[in-house]
Amino acid sequence: MAKIKSVYICSECGYESPKWFGKCPGCGEWNTMNEEIKNTVKSVSASKTINTKHSFPKNITEISMEDEVRFDTGFCELNRVLGGGIVKGSLILLGGDPGIGKSTILMQICHKLTDIKILYVSGEESLRQLKLRANRLGVNNDNLLLMTETDVEIITEQINSIKPDLVMIDSIQTMTLSELTSSAGSITQVRECTNVIMRSAKGLDIPVIVVGHVNKEGSIAGPKVLEHIVDTVLYFEGDKQMSCRILRAVKNRYGSTNEIGVFEMTDKGLTEVENPSQMLLSGRPTNVSGTCVTCSLEGTRPILAEVQGLVTQSGYGNPRRMCTGFDYNRLALLIAVLEKRAGYYLSNYDAYVNIVGGFRIDERAADLAICMALISSLKDVKISDYAIAFGEIGLAGEIRSVSQVQQRINEAVRLGFTKIVIPYHNAKSIDNQGVDVIGVKNIRQAFEVLID
Repeated sequence: MAKIKSVYICSECGYESPKWFGKCPGCGEWNTMNEEIKNTVKSVSASKTINTKHSFPKNITEISMEDEVRFDTGFCELNRVLGGGIVKGSLILLGGDPGIGKSTILMQICHKLTDIKILYVSGEESLRQLKLRANRLGVNNDNLLLMTETDVEIITEQINSIKPDLVMIDSIQTMTLSELTSSAGSITQVRECTNVIMRSAKGLDIPVIVVGHVNKEGSIAGPKVLEHIVDTVLYFEGDKQMSCRILRAVKNRYGSTNEIGVFEMTDKGLTEVENPSQMLLSGRPTNVSGTCVTCSLEGTRPILAEVQGLVTQSGYGNPRRMCTGFDYNRLALLIAVLEKRAGYYLSNYDAYVNIVGGFRIDERAADLAICMALISSLKDVKISDYAIAFGEIGLAGEIRSVSQVQQRINEAVRLGFTKIVIPYHNAKSIDNQGVDVIGVKNIRQAFEVLID
């Protein structure tokens, strides 16, 4: 009996080694070397799955763009994230937490695209389960073909035979190659299966949407090289307990990575949210302290969000700092600035920050609103219900300028805000739209302006 050989593969970069390392020699990450059974059979080549053609150099001026086609997904929000639609021959990876809506949006795309042939391959559900979900979502498409299979070779044979206009695979972690001895979902299987699917998509010029599972850290399970192989990486974000879902492009070779799509989960599936600011501000409390509205810029879209802060007496030796929807380290920095530069002492108080609606803000323009919410809770003084604030805060306590101020002001005016607090340097050349736009230089000045 032949001795089974094993190899250690890094889950981040795919580096292979015959022995285990605590630190990957390839990418430098710790505890990423996973043991896999050594494959003694040659991997599936491209010639077994598709008839490849030899490639020759071609002058860039001779390449025609007349046949460039983007499929309209039927969702304006999804088209925005993709950069205008699905590009022919592209490989799209869709990731997100379990139950976030990945399979739901794929089935709804099948309902929208009735004029093209779609092949939906599932490795997790039976045909009857797929039919039940389609009936629940009201999907009725004569050009939709369903298939339950986990062998990638059989799937590529069907793609070559049927030649659909769009392929969906749910999910890549359930796919296997018979030539590989490792189990489904392993690093080797995920990488090789994705390579075979990618060759098929590029060779036949068929777009493929692949669903990817995520691990406990929230990143897509499998090797990091998986995200390098595909053309577009989309992430579904949001709290499963809430209806708001945000689709964000982490990588996009055919469009911007700054755009987001906002959806709402209902009993009939995902619906587009044309006015996310209004949805995020719905149910906002009035006449209470510790709340302030800010404007975050996601790509070209300004979105208004409510920031809630709570400051309370600490019952422990070390005060607690917690935040939801905002960077924890940035919050600690802002609290330090409030104490050192503005004179608001929080050393004996617990501080909590929450971005309402499951929305996450990574832009520093939200610094001012977060500080205002914390000061409002500390002093138990409410901020005007018709006021909004945005600006970056420096370590010296100054309020620094931000970009696209006029777009933020226009969005605030559209939703009925009458007092807009912005950095002083941004207030020099803006159209105030008939409302009170106030430029401030420091934190104390901003709070005095915002309170009723």
